[in-house]
Amino acid sequence: MPPTMPKPKISQPYTFLKASKKIQNRTVLAAMTNKQSHDDGIISDDEINWLLERAKGGFGVITTAATNVSKEGKAWDGEFGVYDDSHIPSLTKLTSAIHQTKSLIIAQLFHGGTKSAQKITGFIPVSASELNCAESFTGKSKKASEKDIKKIINDFTTSAIRCHQAGFDGIELHGAHGYLISQFLGKKTNLRKDSWGGSLEKRSKLLIEIFKSIRKNVPESFIVGVRISPEIKSLGVELNDSINLIGILRKLPIDFIHLSCWDVFSKSNSIANSQKTLTELITDSYESLPTIISTGNVWSSLDAHNLLKQGADLVGVGRVAIGHPNWAHNVSDLKYSPKKPPFSIHELKKAKLNKTFISYMKNWNNFVK
Repeated sequence: MPPTMPKPKISQPYTFLKASKKIQNRTVLAAMTNKQSHDDGIISDDEINWLLERAKGGFGVITTAATNVSKEGKAWDGEFGVYDDSHIPSLTKLTSAIHQTKSLIIAQLFHGGTKSAQKITGFIPVSASELNCAESFTGKSKKASEKDIKKIINDFTTSAIRCHQAGFDGIELHGAHGYLISQFLGKKTNLRKDSWGGSLEKRSKLLIEIFKSIRKNVPESFIVGVRISPEIKSLGVELNDSINLIGILRKLPIDFIHLSCWDVFSKSNSIANSQKTLTELITDSYESLPTIISTGNVWSSLDAHNLLKQGADLVGVGRVAIGHPNWAHNVSDLKYSPKKPPFSIHELKKAKLNKTFISYMKNWNNFVK
């Protein structure tokens, strides 16, 4: 008999060493807003079914949509929550369903900061500084007091504990995309002159304190990671700072760092004439790193293969998994290049998107036909 060909790297198992958790392959469903859950924060059957369909499709890790850790941090309708014990039964229903497959399930913990919607929450948005709010309901956000910051840390911690109680395999702290944690990280959005602002060490203090508090209150087998945007020009999040932040994070008992790049094949905005991608610039900066997930515009198996060559350990995908729930199964075929948008409403319904999610995706240029 001819020798068996080895699986391509994307389809090979991988282990989160600190947590001793093995995944079936190197694919990650990244967190994606879908607006399918209930106003009281309880996750809906529609959202569970959307995630379950991708777990059945073979993803190594399933990440939930951003889930708010406090009522005042909610940023949009249909966002499920982990801020109250009443959420635990529906969360347990989700994790039980996912664990009928071979996937791990991770919750993305989130606070909107200036992007919190006052028309939904009834609260003035809180942030690192007084800033113009994304929804412009109040004009400016409230600068977080010491009491506010203590509450934020506690909210993230108790939410992570609930996730553990509900059977999640871990959590991801949402430090990307301009929400609260990244508002503290940014030079343009964090104008504080106290211990929570100024130098990178001070601007990253909120993230670090949240991480340390969670890590103390959950077992080592529970995965705790962070998602960051390496560059956000509007916030003053710069690549060199992000590289140095990763240098701080790598010294902690962290399970993964997730790079949200939007396009993993684009070059840095802040390094002139750089021929390296953001993932390469980061992974080349250190001899050893925690697990690196990188996400942004991966579509084909060739894309996934090339991202792993850049130094990522795991490949995160978003939009391709909306239209192709079985992407993780099919990506083992090195010639796999699935159809690109637009998708018909029939195709999206078949892929387990409800009417609300489909309507939301119509905001994405040429995604729905």
